[in-house]
Amino acid sequence: MSPAFDPSSVFSQAIEDHLAVIDLLRDQQSLLQGIGEEMTRTILAGKKVLWCGNGGSAADSQHLAAELMGRFRRERCAFPSIALTTDTSILTALGNDYGYEKVFQRQVEALCSRGDVLVGISTSGSSKNVCAALQTARQIGAFTVAFTGQSGEIAAIADVALCIPSKVTARIQEGHMLCGHMLCDWVERSVCEQQAALGQGIVR
Repeated sequence: MSPAFDPSSVFSQAIEDHLAVIDLLRDQQSLLQGIGEEMTRTILAGKKVLWCGNGGSAADSQHLAAELMGRFRRERCAFPSIALTTDTSILTALGNDYGYEKVFQRQVEALCSRGDVLVGISTSGSSKNVCAALQTARQIGAFTVAFTGQSGEIAAIADVALCIPSKVTARIQEGHMLCGHMLCDWVERSVCEQQAALGQGIVR
């Protein structure tokens, strides 16, 4: 007979696992700052930050693009940021005509330019359409960032890789969103301070 289900054990184990991942993220502070500096440079140069991913990572892409274009913690001018996961006509047309592996790559060809930043998110680390998008963005001359777990080929494709030290999808996704929020906060502060020093932007 299987043991009785104990809901409290599910919660406590998830919290313990989550806190363990967060604790290990302390080692990634310098990497996150480097990504934030690249995003800041991109926005101040009038370039843009693009995002892509599948499933929960598609939702994360849209969420983080919205934080940059709208606002995170302060009133300021809008930052150019695009999620490549939102236009169903484009996604279904490209999937139908070129195959699902091309749904982000084709958009990168059209929208990405030298000096942009592309963030590809893959919990497995092996999403073929994300890998293809990152490869094409690097060829164009964009700075490429991979958000992944502790394994997968995507880390070797991008210029830098944020690897959440876990094999559990939920923990990886939670780590991605925490790091994404920290980046939004860092970039917002950095861009606003530099724009204010130049008498640019909207800072209140």
